[in-house]
Amino acid sequence: MRFDWAGLMRLGLRGLGLKPAEFWALTPAELLVLLGRDGAESPLGRARLEELARAFPDHGSGQDTE
Repeated sequence: MRFDWAGLMRLGLRGLGLKPAEFWALTPAELLVLLGRDGAESPLGRARLEELARAFPDHGSGQDTE
């Protein structure tokens, strides 16, 4: 399967507001889920993403969350 990395980066960084490290830490499948391309009825919006991040924080992951 071929990926349009430039297009996916644009969607991830600009559309979803991900930081480069966050983008590259995702698997292609995770990115497609965030973009709503997994067959779900609607994409995961920024508000829901932030709600999930608050509910399930990444403690001790060694990743910068700011």
